[in-house]
Amino acid sequence: MAQQHTTSFRLRLRYRFDNVVAGGTAALVGWLSLACLIVVIPASAVLVWADRTAPTSLSGRLTAVWVSVGQTLKIGGAVGSPVYVVASVALALVALLFVSTLVSLITTGINGRIMSLRLGHSTVMESRHTVVLGWSDQIFPVVGELVAANANQRRATVAVLAPKDKVEMEDEIATRMHDTRTTRIICRNGHTTDPMVLARVSPQTAKAVFVLPPDGDAGDALVVKTLLALNAAVPEIGGTAVVVAAVRDTRNHVTARLAAGPGAHVLCVDDIVARLLVQTARQPGLSLVYQELLDFDGDEFYTTDAGPLAGRTFGESLLSFTTSSVVGLLHADGGVSLNPDPATPIDGCDRIVVIAGDDDAVVVADAASCVEEDAVVTAGPAPAVAERLLLLGWNRRAPLVVEQLDGYVPPGTTLDVVALDDDGAARGVPEVAADLQRLEVAFHSGDITDPQVLDKLDVPSYDGVIVVGETGRGPTAAPALGPGPSAATGSESETDDRTLVTLLHLRAIGEAAHRELALTTEMSDDGNRLLAPARDGADFIVSGQLISLLMTQISESGYLADVFEELFRADGSELYLKPVADYVRVDRQVSFATVVESARRRGECAVGYRVRAAAGTGPDHGVWLNPDKRRRIRFTAQDALIVLAES
Repeated sequence: MAQQHTTSFRLRLRYRFDNVVAGGTAALVGWLSLACLIVVIPASAVLVWADRTAPTSLSGRLTAVWVSVGQTLKIGGAVGSPVYVVASVALALVALLFVSTLVSLITTGINGRIMSLRLGHSTVMESRHTVVLGWSDQIFPVVGELVAANANQRRATVAVLAPKDKVEMEDEIATRMHDTRTTRIICRNGHTTDPMVLARVSPQTAKAVFVLPPDGDAGDALVVKTLLALNAAVPEIGGTAVVVAAVRDTRNHVTARLAAGPGAHVLCVDDIVARLLVQTARQPGLSLVYQELLDFDGDEFYTTDAGPLAGRTFGESLLSFTTSSVVGLLHADGGVSLNPDPATPIDGCDRIVVIAGDDDAVVVADAASCVEEDAVVTAGPAPAVAERLLLLGWNRRAPLVVEQLDGYVPPGTTLDVVALDDDGAARGVPEVAADLQRLEVAFHSGDITDPQVLDKLDVPSYDGVIVVGETGRGPTAAPALGPGPSAATGSESETDDRTLVTLLHLRAIGEAAHRELALTTEMSDDGNRLLAPARDGADFIVSGQLISLLMTQISESGYLADVFEELFRADGSELYLKPVADYVRVDRQVSFATVVESARRRGECAVGYRVRAAAGTGPDHGVWLNPDKRRRIRFTAQDALIVLAES
């Protein structure tokens, strides 16, 4: 009962206080003044009466009480005639009012400025910085790679503009990235489609501008509008900064390029992902090579002055660098030639494209003396054999995958497509199959998350299996997986969930058959890749992560757009993993210079190798890119050589 009485008394007291506050400023000042006098006057009287040196008369003590109250309340406490006392109190109150008003104005101004900064509407006054327009899951790998790229700079800045709360953006970046090293991340709030708002991140003084595709069906349209706004805010920005944008749908690629203007680079997510899925499906382990090339923490593409090698041939340049791997030429007109004919002469105005750990490591040093002629093997090309391939799932990119496969496979190759009817596969497969030249395609209706459907396919009998994400609309749609909310959007998370369920059943099928399936899997979220029930070093094409890395590389070196375009094309020079026994002897140690020379005689550029025995061990999974040409290795017949070749 006592507790209820106390609780009720507290509630009534709080209710009275709320009413006082609600009464307005005058009532609040009055009550505060009264409360202050109730405390100060009795306390002052106690102090005076307890002071042995205080006057003994009542009037003297009352005067001492007045002086104590005046000093405590900062209203003077002057003693004298009534007019003098009133005048001094009035002056003290005016001074108190002035000081209080001044402090209030200063506090209000500072709070207003802090709130304005928290809104993210102030202008970024930086130069040679990087601007990121838009917000999606790609922001985190983009910023992460920019931090790695800026590690050798004393001070770097990344300015992010998106229609999102500034504090929320900063918190999310800080949560995902614990150390930004020498890079400062600045976030600003605003719509990227407004030219006036774009001025908040100073794109006119930036060295690079990213335009990220937002999540959702309207993402490509927003990218186009942002590019138009960027050109309106900073005309001819492509001539002052490297502009890199990305759209998802191939149908919007041309439109985005027109909006971007000359000098800008617009990537098509669907097209690039489809090409890499096909290349990796035919070259197991290739995704690891691309990951190494695109990641700033490993070896990547650089250019160096061709002056010291002017007049020599491209073939001779392959052994002119011991710690770098030569792959092509960057001509004076901006054109890129990857793996040109070994007899191609090098012009003094050219630049040599190499793979190196850092630009400081690109030093001319002859390695021809390390070649061991007696270890070179001459083997003819293996005859092309028709293959049996399996495509599990169907989405917007699947027709592109089928079309790209047709450009790589030998005649007579068959492709079985298994997907849900309502994914458009039943209609889409015949449409794309009508224009194929080499590939024979057959469609089978079924839910790829159903183990009974997969068991009937005899998956181990296929030469390669490609798993693409499809939305869960079937009768046995997979439940949501993962420890918590994903960074991906709802539809992308649902798609990855179904892919994870499919991989789980495929692993069980492979274990039952005592065979390692040649799997290439498409995913949207890199976090889900870590959950995937697959062997270490398995091939995954994570669309968001891949495009983010590619955009970052191009932002640092614009010519790389042409380099990767050449690598991804079916009719150009691409990266292959070929049996090392076709190039050098495997019964002894050989220098990597010997491997490079053997590949040169085939018109190829050797850039690394993969050790089969280490394929299941991270983080490199047996991939060794750009080894020192003086390094001696004893290969096995199961090892693969990474070469840049036309076929």
